[in-house]
Parts: sequence; structure tokens; C-alpha cells
Amino acid sequence: MKINATLPEKGRDLRLDLFRGVANWAIFLDHIPDNVVNWITTRNYGFSDAADLFVFISGYTASFVYARMMLERGFIVGATRLTKRVWQLYVAHVVLFVIYIAAIGYLALRFGASEIINEFNVAGLVDNAAETLRQGLFLKFKPVNLDVLPLYIVLMGLFPPVLWIMLRQPDWTMAASIVLWLVSRQAGWNLPAYPAGSWYFNPFCWQVLFVFGSWCALGGARRSMAVIHSSITLYLCIAYLVLALLMTMAGKFPDFGALFPHWLYSTFNPNDKTYLAPYRFLHFVVIVILVIRFVPKDWPGLEWKVFDPVIVCGQQSLAVFCVGVFLSFVGHFTLMLSSGSLLAQVVVSTAGIAILTIVAYYISWSKRQDKPLPKAPAPAKAG
Repeated sequence: MKINATLPEKGRDLRLDLFRGVANWAIFLDHIPDNVVNWITTRNYGFSDAADLFVFISGYTASFVYARMMLERGFIVGATRLTKRVWQLYVAHVVLFVIYIAAIGYLALRFGASEIINEFNVAGLVDNAAETLRQGLFLKFKPVNLDVLPLYIVLMGLFPPVLWIMLRQPDWTMAASIVLWLVSRQAGWNLPAYPAGSWYFNPFCWQVLFVFGSWCALGGARRSMAVIHSSITLYLCIAYLVLALLMTMAGKFPDFGALFPHWLYSTFNPNDKTYLAPYRFLHFVVIVILVIRFVPKDWPGLEWKVFDPVIVCGQQSLAVFCVGVFLSFVGHFTLMLSSGSLLAQVVVSTAGIAILTIVAYYISWSKRQDKPLPKAPAPAKAG
């Protein structure tokens, strides 16, 4: 079958690292409740948030890395490399899962803070530890804040055949993804969770962001440049961002929300994250359009030193994400034990970001040490 996708240009796209780093920092801050610092994150000013960005970039990066490999070396090689990445993600999830629940259990016992057992959804470990751990290995049991990585594992695990089709029929693949998302919303499809309920990030719906990232990477964004650079598109995007800001603020401040008609307010509040509401997906599409329009791949600002910490955090995304999830729990617990003052919130948040940055720089440095040193040039022969 003919290849109809356009492969991305070779070379690192620093925009991906920059925004993935932003997403990791935002996820860390957003996971600390009652924290004034997380007001700087995008979830407070629109329908989408760092989770949408994380999933989109994951799909974009997976296509960026594995599409050329699949074409040059065949489907089997590409699929096995993707499977290797899925295994790495799964191992990271298991390690984080064990450390996370062990830390919660230890601190709850050490400080007599039994309420965090229920707050972080690990009460099942007290009643039925063996079964709860087994369900955790099957990704069905997820403590609070450990929802994104299992979603990523499932989407990557199912991605090889999707990528194969995307390379040949990108637009039809994107259309099929949208249909699956909308049908899943209508039919209420989701995966079961343990001990009850369903996945917080419904994979049947959130796959559309992952596939959208793949579609953009494989020529979708390039084919849409006429629309992206249209003045009408710009005005519509700005108008929608204003609407999203107003409706998000209306949901956060009841007195402000009372100023709007109930039908308008109730359309956007509460924000349907589990089934990825259409207004949420559209909000993210608008952000992607504006980034493509105003932040090209060769934007000189990407080389500014001020962006180095967040770019490095984006380059070491998996480790930074895992450490960030753990640190968000530590930060939350620290604020619970302390006064929870404004100063404490700022110190905890700043310290967490600093630790994430140090971890990213260390891993980046460590990887460079694993590479062999360049060979010294042979001495010139005399005479």
C-alpha cells in the first residue's frame, strides 16, 4: 500500500522537549492540592491541561521516533522497538507504584495520618493486600495521581498497527480515531478499575489526542498550514480561548458563574475529563494551532538559556514524570504537617521543581558518560 504520510524532518524538535518539560512541571504542581503556585498552570485558564499536552506529545514523539524505522526496517522491527518502549514504561510504572504505596503507608503509620490512606485510594492494601497488588500489576488498581502512566502504556502498546495504517492512510486513521472517541462517549465505553469504578483517563476517548499527535507529526499539520495561517482561524481561536477562560473561571468562582445563563454554564461545568469532552479537545486543538503558527521549529527563542532547565526536563521526561508524581505526594504531605502557609506552598513547589531539574540534568549527564569518547587522531608518520 502506498505511503501517504509525510515523515518529519530529521533532527530534534526542541518544541517537543520544551512543552513536555512544561507538562511535567505542571503535573507536579497540579498534584499538590491547596497550593497557590499551581495557579500558574494552564488548567486554571482553559478546558485542557498538562495531561492533554502530555498525551499529545507522546503520540507525536512515538511517530517521530518509530515511523521512519518502521518504513526502513519493516513493521516487525518497528513494532518490537515500540514494544521495548512499552516494557520500559511498564517497569517504570511498577517501580513507581511500589515506592508510592510504600511511602504512603509508611508516612501514614509514622505520623498517624491515617486519612491519607483513603485520600490516595490505597485503603485496599489494608483489607486485601495481595489482590490489590495483583490488580495494580494489571493496571486496574491505581492510587491517586498514578493514572497517566497506565494510559500511556496502553496507548503505546496498541500503537504499532495504528502507526502502520497512519503511514498509509493518515487522514482516514485520524477520522477513525475521532469516531471511536465520539462513539465511546455516547456508549459509555471504558475499562474497569479495581476495586470499583472505571479508568479516570478513558483510553477509548483519550486515544484521540495520542492519534492527533501522530497525525500532526506525519504531515497533518503541514497539510493544514493554509488553515492554520488564516486570519479567520486566528480570530476564531482567540474567541474560543476567551470563552474557555470565562467558563473555567465561572466554574471556579460560583458568584462569577451566576452571571451566565445556566444552559451556558452547565455546558462546560463540570469539565468532563474522563470522557474527554469535545470542548476540551477543541481547546487543545486551538492551542496546537497557535503554537504551530507562532512558535516554528526554528524559533531562535528555543536556544535561550532560560529555557534550558525545562527543555532538559522534557528530554528526560519519563524519569522526571515518575519523580514528580512521588514529589507531589511528599509536597502534599509536607503541607499537611506544616502550617500550609503561602510561604510553605511556595517553598515546597520551588524545591520540587528544583529537584526535578537536578534529576533531569544528572540523567542527561550520566547518559553522556555512557557514550564512548571520540577516538584521538592517529599521530602523523615522520618523514
